[in-house]
Amino acid sequence: MPPRTTWVSAVAIGLLLTAVVGLQAAREHLPPRTMPAGVSGNLLYVRSPEVMSRAALSYRLLLADAYWIRALQHFGRARQSHDAGQHYDLLYPLLDLTTSLDPKFNVAYRFGSIFLTEPPPGGPGRPDLAIALLKKGLAAQPRRWEFAQDIGFVYYRQRDYAAAADWFGRAAAIPDAPAWLQPLEAVTRTRGGDRATARRLWSELMKGAGAEDEWLRNESARRLRQLEALDSIDAYSRVVAAYRQRTGSQPRTWADLIGAGYLRSIPLDPDGRVMQLNPYWGLVTLDPQSPLNPLPTDEEPTP
Repeated sequence: MPPRTTWVSAVAIGLLLTAVVGLQAAREHLPPRTMPAGVSGNLLYVRSPEVMSRAALSYRLLLADAYWIRALQHFGRARQSHDAGQHYDLLYPLLDLTTSLDPKFNVAYRFGSIFLTEPPPGGPGRPDLAIALLKKGLAAQPRRWEFAQDIGFVYYRQRDYAAAADWFGRAAAIPDAPAWLQPLEAVTRTRGGDRATARRLWSELMKGAGAEDEWLRNESARRLRQLEALDSIDAYSRVVAAYRQRTGSQPRTWADLIGAGYLRSIPLDPDGRVMQLNPYWGLVTLDPQSPLNPLPTDEEPTP
């Protein structure tokens, strides 16, 4: 392309961008229109990523920045609004445009997914769209383990621990992923009730730990004792339930269960500490001072 044509094209693109920004600014200063209930007054002139990508020519990154700023403004304005009818309906289309114009816009994928997951009124409450956005990022950049990890956390917040653990495991399998993702998968398996898989994962981690990974070996061993403690709690809870069903009352101490022939001795946890029996509710727990606390069912992974 001749230099003059290139210069003219650049000026034309600049003028068009200025016009679009000016039009949007002018529109946002107009008095709000009365809309039917449940209908948003938000407007996005171009929603198709394909159309915008073709129209952007060599200014795709510049437009991606512009749409990312627009997404932030849209989210912030909706979040701060006192209008109960305020919508976040443009948030995903703006993020979709941003990441289509710049498939490596990592901040837009990760922070955008957080915005989408926020429950109302602080956000749209759309974890499904957050997952779709992160999967789009992972398709564009398959070695970005962070996207797979973030998908896992979205599922975790929905209490879908099996799906969360699957994605933590996928993230751990991506080259150059951090070593802590495998333990995170194992903890999530435990929280979801899949103790057999969690036990296998911790056993593999303990066996595979090198001489320089003593912390991992020790942590794996502790996690395996936690799984054993959870199994023991379940078993003794069944004993308490059987006693209550037969006698119609709660056992006050372990001695009641021993005297009734349900147990031979006072139960100990895998570290040799006496397990606790609540005399009012019949709950079986670890000693509060046990180093096995908190058990995986009591703790929350954090991103």
